[in-house]
Amino acid sequence: MINSFEIYKKATQLVQKSGTTNALKIADELGIKLYYENYENLLGMYTCRWKHRFIFLNNNLDGSMLQIVLAHELGHDIFHRDLASNGLKEFALFDIRSITEYEANAFAAHVLLKNEDVLSLARAGYDVAQIASSLNSHINLLLIKMQEMNRMGFDFNMPYRAEGDFFKNVTVK
Repeated sequence: MINSFEIYKKATQLVQKSGTTNALKIADELGIKLYYENYENLLGMYTCRWKHRFIFLNNNLDGSMLQIVLAHELGHDIFHRDLASNGLKEFALFDIRSITEYEANAFAAHVLLKNEDVLSLARAGYDVAQIASSLNSHINLLLIKMQEMNRMGFDFNMPYRAEGDFFKNVTVK
């Protein structure tokens, strides 16, 4: 398993290099081709073929969920390209019981949520639901972010844990 500091470092380097936390702009800058389709049971998928990187996205995702799914798939590009280079690889999207999925989720959390913002809202007395809402994030992605921050030395009191398959129940329009 890739350690929390390594995931954080890669995510923050990518955000700094691209000058944005917008996953669409980051994917474009990285030269990853995005394809949108009306998938019935798929939020997103990453693959690498013929030295080209592709991300397939459900075209019914709303703005914030699109950002989360795409940032997650970018995590697979950064950390798991070798696993996806032997053809189409559908990772068990957002299943934190899978090491590769957890790493991609942690990467997405670090790309989309800044430590300073999470810390500032927590210090102001916001609970996890209020922080997630304020940051336009899914509560489970925030919980992963806070868990990762704790692994890096922060001390959040976390009465909740991210659900193991929290995006399994995401519905698209």
